[in-house]
Amino acid sequence: MSDNQSAVLDFEKKIIEIEEKIKMLNTLAKDSDVNIDKELNRLQQKLEKQIKLSYANLTPWQRVQIARHPERPQCMDYVKGLIEDFVPLCGDRLFADDATMIGGIGRFKGVSVVVLGQEKGRDLETRVKYNFGMAKPEGYRKAQRLMDVADKFNLPVICFVDTDGAYPGIESEARGQAEAIASSIQKCLQIKVPLISVVIGMGGSGGAIAIAAANRILMLENSIYSVISPEGCASILWRSGDKAKDAAEALRLTAQDLKSFNVIDEIIPEPEGGAHRDTAGTIEKVGDCIYKHLQELSSLSGDSLKKQRNEKFLEMGRNLNIESGKN
Repeated sequence: MSDNQSAVLDFEKKIIEIEEKIKMLNTLAKDSDVNIDKELNRLQQKLEKQIKLSYANLTPWQRVQIARHPERPQCMDYVKGLIEDFVPLCGDRLFADDATMIGGIGRFKGVSVVVLGQEKGRDLETRVKYNFGMAKPEGYRKAQRLMDVADKFNLPVICFVDTDGAYPGIESEARGQAEAIASSIQKCLQIKVPLISVVIGMGGSGGAIAIAAANRILMLENSIYSVISPEGCASILWRSGDKAKDAAEALRLTAQDLKSFNVIDEIIPEPEGGAHRDTAGTIEKVGDCIYKHLQELSSLSGDSLKKQRNEKFLEMGRNLNIESGKN
């Protein structure tokens, strides 16, 4: 964990207090001959117990907080950890390059792939560079261009979804944000290569589904996927951002809810205490899950992959309509 207190979630405060005591004891041990092994062991056991207790029954709002954690692994962490010889490909060949939308080619466990994803940045400088993870039209047009490359050269596409939503600024609207998102979704449904999308943090609205209309949609255990943010939903329904917790409950945005609706295909377990506590372990689990699904999809023909993807979303709509009718 970082010393930056802004990274501490409300329900993690007891965990941080114990970690600080362990850190202090370790510092004292270096400066003296006092044996503190017994006390360290006691605190370590207490820490493990507190982590289990804090993460045992998370509310939707708490999962939203974890999904937004500033130390949670982001797109480029997965690219660096899973993709060998990654070569970024830039620009939409129409207007400009959008740094938010990471795109390129590389090798995943020996298989040549095209990679797409949104990067958020970790400090003010990189967040500004990546526009806080909100892509502009040129980002989605770059995604379409790279999906065409994948289709032409028969390369699977792996997408890492992590965005609050597409950038809503005037310049984005002027350059056709809605059309770019719709065309990106259409492109996802047209290509004849395996397409796997992983929601690694925030799956916000059309900005997320633009690269998530996939053969397989995977979600990390504490990530979220919704049509609108809890704050946005609360401001519309209750005219108050104070109702964000209630909105998080109503939106059914957790991986567990979405799996029950068959919106996603698999939940990837996170290390105890969340992905931000074990970046390497999280990336390894995500890689193993992607590989398993890629192996399953590799036996299908291009036409079968396209058909399966289209039928998946048609069936999803039918099922949700049935559920809505029941309620």
